[in-house]
Amino acid sequence: MRTKITLIVVFTLLIQLVKAQTFTADADIRPRFEYRHGFNSLFPDDADPAAFVAQRSRLNFGFTDDKLKIMISVQDVSTWGDTRQILPTDDNNSFALFQAWAELKLHENWSTKLGRQVISYDDQRVFGGLDWAMQGRFHDAALIKYNKNKFKMDLGFAYSQQSQSNFGNAYNVTGFFTYKTMMYAHINKSWEKSSLSVLVLNNGFQKFTGENNDVPDGVYYRNTAGTYFTFPLGALKFAGSAYYQFGKANATTDLSGYQLALEGSYKQGKTLMALGYEMLSGTDQNGSTDNKSFFPLYGTNHKFNGFMDYFYVGNHANNVGLNDIYGKVVVKTGASSNLLIKAHYFTANADLVEDASKYLGTEIDLVYTQPIVEYVKLNVGYSQMFASNSMSLVKGGTTASNTNNWGWVQLSINPTIFKYTFKKDE
Repeated sequence: MRTKITLIVVFTLLIQLVKAQTFTADADIRPRFEYRHGFNSLFPDDADPAAFVAQRSRLNFGFTDDKLKIMISVQDVSTWGDTRQILPTDDNNSFALFQAWAELKLHENWSTKLGRQVISYDDQRVFGGLDWAMQGRFHDAALIKYNKNKFKMDLGFAYSQQSQSNFGNAYNVTGFFTYKTMMYAHINKSWEKSSLSVLVLNNGFQKFTGENNDVPDGVYYRNTAGTYFTFPLGALKFAGSAYYQFGKANATTDLSGYQLALEGSYKQGKTLMALGYEMLSGTDQNGSTDNKSFFPLYGTNHKFNGFMDYFYVGNHANNVGLNDIYGKVVVKTGASSNLLIKAHYFTANADLVEDASKYLGTEIDLVYTQPIVEYVKLNVGYSQMFASNSMSLVKGGTTASNTNNWGWVQLSINPTIFKYTFKKDE
């Protein structure tokens, strides 16, 4: 299967090479060592820490002329040692088509973008590329795009099916908020130093009924609407967002949730300082039938609420929400290197059982960045979670008394392998 995909990709690119004005090829090789001792959740008793090396190996091919853009990206995401050395085929299904889209210019200001693509807007809170994850995040979608005088509008549409069939439309692909249908509008207006975006998003999810919950019974919908903004105030720069979620949390439960965030940053010389606060609504742990838990859906959630991914990274859905007070400093440590120091103070947004304290814990994140040579960058990170006893109430009852830390080292290698612009008379 891999050979067939590779041949199709190469053949397509060779055809386009004849017509292309610009052809590019670049690589993304990213090995990352991780030591996990309480990453993503509390570290249990009588367990051993985990250590491994994961790697992304991605090739991107691009084609551009006055009317058309094409992007094809293939990747292998694997863990060192997960495939036997002399196995004739890849038994871990790690090879995949990450992106394959074409953007056609319809008019001076209008275009359409079709196919498998990354959808990312603003600070990536609701839509993001999730580049931290080795596999990234893509959508099979169609976009209608408008761009004129610093005003942009995207209309997006997606309709998901498991396979081509003559009968029925049931969609039973599992995944965190994997949708059957999606429609959205994203509008952005930017000025010299400020910007304002508005997002309206509708997701439809397959509903199943029956004794074994395997009988398709229509679609239920979750809606998200809100705004993201940036503006200066003297030497300070502010960025913030506000979203409201409504519709259905599942086939039978109504949803009403919200998100609010504001960050102020200040740069003095080579040092950047910032303070911020984010509130994501949650549902009380008292057995309430109302769901008030906001979930940021398809964003780059690793970027927010601590790098140890305790919240909203494949977890914390339909839970007590979160209040996150944080501060960060980025300092230059050399001509091209820097150190990020970030601290989070976490509390539950909704009530915990038995009136337990809402304080969940404090997380400290450190990330050192050092370019090695052109196209090569080294990152070294360490994080520690100081969890309270209340953290165990939102993490399945696992004790909070053990040490919870995480360390990693990553090398990002991103060379441009080939770039050529054809003259019009060629």
